[in-house]
Formats: sequence, C-alpha cells, structure tokens
Amino acid sequence: MKLTIKVLPSALVAATLLVTACDNKTDKAATAPTTDSSAAGAPVEKKDPNSTYKPAFQGQTRIGSVKTTTAYEGKSIATDLKSPWGITNLPDGRLLITEKGGTMRIATTTGQLSAAITGAPKVNPAGQGGLLGIRVDPAFATNRILYWVFSEQTADGNLTAVAKGKLSGDEKSIEGATVIYRATPAYKSDLHYGGRILIDKSGNLVVSTGERSDTVTRPQAQDLKSALGKVIRITTDGKPAAGNPFASNANARPEIYSYGHRNVQGLAFHPATGDLWENEFGPRGGDEVNRIEAGKNYGWPAITYGLEYSGLKVGPGATQKDGLEQPVYYWDPVVSPSGSTFYNSDSIAEWKNNLFLAALSGQHIVRLVIENNKVTGEERLLESEGQRFRDITQGLDGALYAVTDQGRLYRIAKK
Repeated sequence: MKLTIKVLPSALVAATLLVTACDNKTDKAATAPTTDSSAAGAPVEKKDPNSTYKPAFQGQTRIGSVKTTTAYEGKSIATDLKSPWGITNLPDGRLLITEKGGTMRIATTTGQLSAAITGAPKVNPAGQGGLLGIRVDPAFATNRILYWVFSEQTADGNLTAVAKGKLSGDEKSIEGATVIYRATPAYKSDLHYGGRILIDKSGNLVVSTGERSDTVTRPQAQDLKSALGKVIRITTDGKPAAGNPFASNANARPEIYSYGHRNVQGLAFHPATGDLWENEFGPRGGDEVNRIEAGKNYGWPAITYGLEYSGLKVGPGATQKDGLEQPVYYWDPVVSPSGSTFYNSDSIAEWKNNLFLAALSGQHIVRLVIENNKVTGEERLLESEGQRFRDITQGLDGALYAVTDQGRLYRIAKK
C-alpha cells in the first residue's frame, strides 16, 4: 500500500494543534515566552507553554515560521516495517533500517523491503529499548561491517550497548556480531537509552546515551565517572577515541565527549561546518537542540526549560547557570524530537544546510533554518499524516527518508 501527499507552494498544510504524548497537561495560566518575529510568519506552535520560563536570548524558542516554496512530495512508500527505529544508507543507495524487536531490513528507494535480517545480539525491547541506531562502515563495500546501538539486559539491569558485525553476502544475517562497548552502570529501567550513532571524519563512533529517566539516575548525567546522559566517542573497537576532552582526567571516563544530557535521540554533523549537533527530549517542555563542543556540560538536570510531568519544577527550577551550556533552541510544549539529519542536496535549494528532525508526539517532521549557529525559522512537514516520526536521513539520491513508529517509510523529495 502506498500513500501520497502532494504539497504545492500555494497549498502547504497549515500548522495544527499537536498531540503531545509526553505532555498531557497544559497550564492555561502560563504566558507565552518572548518570541522572534524576524522570520516570515508567526511561530508554528500555537499551544500555551507549560511554564512561564523566559528564554535566555531572542529566538531561542518559538521562532517565526517559514514555508517551503519549492513544490515537493511526501510519499509513504512502505507500510510493513515493524516498529522501525534507525535508518541509514548503504553504498548502493538502498536503505538499512533497524526494527525495535531486534531485526534489520533493507529497503529500496521505491519501498521494496527485504526479509528480516537476523543475527544481532539479543535486545531487550521493553519500553524504550530495542535495536536502535545504526551506521555503515565507510569501507562497507569491501568489509561489509555495520555498527549499531541496542538495549542489553544484564544481571544488574539494562544498559545501552554498541555492537558491530558483518552483513552476510546474501543479506540475510549478521555474522560475527560482537559487543564493543557498554554504557555502565546498568540500571533496572527500560527508559532513556539514547541510542543514536554517527561515524566522524576520523572514523570514530559518536554515540548518545540517556540518563535512564529516574530521579535516582539523573545526577549521573553530571557525573564524569558514569556513561549515562552522555555523548561518547569511541574507536570501532570500542576504546576511547584519541583526542577526547577528558583523556587525561583521572576522575573522568576517557570516552566521554560531552555531558549533562537527558535522552539524546538525534545526532547529525553540519555539512558545511562539520559541527556536531544533537537533540534531546525534555520532560514536560524543554526539548532541546544543541551544538556540541568537546568537554562542555549541557546542563541536565541542573538547568532545563521543562517541568516534571507532575507540573512541578525540576530541582530548583533553574534555566541558566554559569558553566552550563544553553540550548540553541528549545520547545515548550514538547514535540519529542528523535532522529535528525542535515539536508545537503541541491535539489531543494532553500533546504540546503537546514536541520530536519523526526517528531514523535509532535507527529510531524521539523524543519529548522539555521544561520550562524542560530535558528532563524521553523516549519512543520507531513503533519497531516498523523505519524510518530522516529528517524530521518538524506538518501544518496538527495531525497529525505523517514520512518515512523507505525511502520511506515516515507520519501520526501522535489516534485
């Protein structure tokens, strides 16, 4: 079954009220924070914020809206995936997709799906766990190596693990799968695993972890002896990568690249600057987009623009503190941003170097225009589809490809 929506310059779908899965209550007494009207239109978000917190600078939230003027098409090209979570490119232009239950699938750019690929280490798919982010070795054409993140159950609890293995010649199984890294300590929760993975220009793996959600583990996001709530950088053998910021610090784990994160499910390199950008979930409000710098502290749970799900403040309710980084952008209420990618094709020129994020509770794809490391415009794509978008990538053909929790694969490209 193939579903198609056609979007014309004169008929873009207007922004609608969001269904926020992580945000079931709205404080009607709260007032909207200061917004930036320098972009083309009013902010896309129309709902009241949960808090009365004020942004640290103009344009940090509720930036003015933009609309794509190029005619494009968003098409559901496959509907039979089983809870897909991660998507990446194979060298021949096909797409490799992870499924939460522990299998992988290969999809063509027209939506033909392979049988399930088996052989990965057993995952714990409960809650937010499962087979998560995935990347292909730069030398895949000769070595057929894959790297992926998954939730592993141990005697001490669950943890975020990184594995590698070889895709068999018949593309039916993973051979020689080996766990190369475990983000300890393990904890008996099935929430906040992080789970995205990139390969940097040096050939090292950049991986995100979560702080496992509970109040007792949250402080570990600030603990340099814990791998929870971090962006880590390791070799393809799972060792700390050379040049990491805490390599010479005896009181820190040498694999840590940045810290103070809640639950990072988006990692992307800017195609022009090479900078690492991430996005992470806030609680009730406070979803963030950050530009990651080595060794920096991104604040959770000491500062946040979100509230507890109960509506109470997180800790003292601070949003700024010396030595802690401010998000480039945040949302209140949440859109629940998961996978992300920068657009680097010439096909739709106005999207060049824009950041696209898969929104779960927001049920749309976020487009952020970024200039000089600041967000200058926001747009919502495919919101009429009613899908929980989980991950997004740019294909080798220049189109965007996105997967949804409901099992769909979308192709988004110029008409």
